[in-house]
This record gives sequence, C-alpha cells and structure tokens, in this order.
Amino acid sequence: MPLHKSAEKRLRQSDRKNARNRARKKELKVLVKNMQKLVDAGAPKPEVEVAYRSAVQKLDRLGIKNYIHANKASRKKSQLARILNEYGKAE
Repeated sequence: MPLHKSAEKRLRQSDRKNARNRARKKELKVLVKNMQKLVDAGAPKPEVEVAYRSAVQKLDRLGIKNYIHANKASRKKSQLARILNEYGKAE
C-alpha cells in the first residue's frame, strides 16, 4: 500500500490506464479472432473483407498510439492480409 498521497493517486491512475489498455488489446484480439472464425467457417468473401478492414483499422490505431508496438501492428496486418488473399484463391 502506498504511504504518500501522491503515490495513492499514481496507483489509481495506473489502475485506470491498465484497465483501458487491457480493454483495447482485448478488443483487437476479438476482431482478429472474428476474422479467423469467418475464414474457418467458409463465410462469403465480402464478409471476411469487412472483418479484415475493421481489424486493420484497429491495428493501425493501436500502433500509432503506442498501445502495441508499430512493428507488431505491421506484422499482424501482413498476416491478416495473407490469410485474406489465400482465402480468395481457395474459392
């Protein structure tokens, strides 16, 4: 437990920021998993493209604002694009 008033405030702030960061990362994971589920289920390509666009949009936003590393965002976008392109060829 913090002993100083300023340390108590920092603890409260860090708890709020930690919750916000976890929520954003969780939202990203959900978007990526949704796209993967659509691909696995054999959904129509336009539906998969919509899921891809929303995941990429979230990746860009989180990468720019440093919630995740920019290189990680770029790598994930590349992986999702590869999945989307292979999905188009499979049909």
